[in-house]
Amino acid sequence: MKEFLTTNNIKSIISPKELLCGNFGFEKEGLRIDSEGNLSITPHPDVFGNKLTNPYITTDFSESQVEIVTPTFNSLKEAYQCLTFLVDIVNTSIPYDQYIWNQSLPCILPDKYMIPLAEYEGKKGEESRDYRINLANKYGTKKQMISGIHYNFSIAEETLQKLYSNYENTEVSYKNFKNEIYLKITRNYLRFKWLIIYLTGATPSAHKTFTKECIELMEHFDGIDSYYSNEGTSFRNSNIGYKNLLALYPRYDNVKNFVSDVNGFIEEGSLSEAKELYTQIRLKPKDPTRYLKSLKEDGIIYLEVRSIDINPFDKCGVSLIDAEFVHLFLIYLMLKKEDEYPEWQSEGVYNEELTAEKAFNPDCFLHKNGKEIKIKEWANIIIDEIDELNTFLKLEKEEIIKIMRERVNNPKKTYAKQLVEIIENKGFISSQTSIAKHNKETSFESIDLETIQNNEKLKEYYTKSLPKIRL
Repeated sequence: MKEFLTTNNIKSIISPKELLCGNFGFEKEGLRIDSEGNLSITPHPDVFGNKLTNPYITTDFSESQVEIVTPTFNSLKEAYQCLTFLVDIVNTSIPYDQYIWNQSLPCILPDKYMIPLAEYEGKKGEESRDYRINLANKYGTKKQMISGIHYNFSIAEETLQKLYSNYENTEVSYKNFKNEIYLKITRNYLRFKWLIIYLTGATPSAHKTFTKECIELMEHFDGIDSYYSNEGTSFRNSNIGYKNLLALYPRYDNVKNFVSDVNGFIEEGSLSEAKELYTQIRLKPKDPTRYLKSLKEDGIIYLEVRSIDINPFDKCGVSLIDAEFVHLFLIYLMLKKEDEYPEWQSEGVYNEELTAEKAFNPDCFLHKNGKEIKIKEWANIIIDEIDELNTFLKLEKEEIIKIMRERVNNPKKTYAKQLVEIIENKGFISSQTSIAKHNKETSFESIDLETIQNNEKLKEYYTKSLPKIRL
């Protein structure tokens, strides 16, 4: 399989269009706040109906944490447009004096005991509450307030079928063929996730009400109760982020071993259940309610990328350009030859956390197969390889690659550095609250009921998101 997944083979089997075909979806978490930037501790707005039956708008850990989930689309642009529309629905449907905090690190938080856990009805509600109480006791409620973008991706089934029909090893089933492709992407993502954290990191600051461990990592005070760093790009992804208490490294050589290892973590008490394994990329099965069994029986259906900070400069929390680069990056990871270095998982975590905390320090050295390398040097090597892949396979993504190269070579182009400049002038809470208010204003300008009435898709999203409102 490793010899099969090469650029030369791919070019001879499928077209650039077929390689780029895929299925895409987004999940966006966001805290509800008041006009001063305080967490709103009121219940999840009744206008969204039952959290268990609303397919697009629900909650995550807390009643205060809105989660938006798009359907799956076969183009990134459509997924992004849907996310935009759902964000507008949320902004215009929450109470008039509430806003959505468009940041991954939290707003002003109340005492940890005042943060309301998400409430659900029925037996599932009791199980969900027990699970959240366990997480709160284990990790603390304040860490649960960290929010992010989850990027869901799968390769088009037609593309996978065509690749499989050209695979000479007939002893490998189609399910295992697909599994190996997604596992290779996953292994390489865990090696190179630090680059996505550098390019999309947008959490260099935190309010004093967040965790003491995070505040201690930040060397500057904004003068108004918040702290920030000139060196870090993403403290959400740092060692104080929402991570497992113990370093857990399941095997990714095949699904059977992965399932066996996760079951082992549960049996030894390191995890309460499989979904508590907080990896930067997740293998997703057909039936999430039977996660491990479904992985074994049905195989990997898609991947969930979890490293992306909410982008405060985009109302959706993620820019289309960044989403397109992540897609290109995943294709690159599918085709990139893997290094045979035994400590690749622990090294990946080391690089992830160092990038998150020290990316802009000129003396920042990452570890590449046990040897030190400057972050900018390695980033340029990867961008060069992606550029070569793009040219060879005629993917026509030159402009996106150019933008990412500029972020590598000029840190002022990164979201984190742009945020630091704003925070130094306006403060963390004040600037991010202003963004939340502006987003709400633009959402009211964007929602047009007549257009929704005349568009079946928009009408469906609107009526299912707001089941108690009639158009």
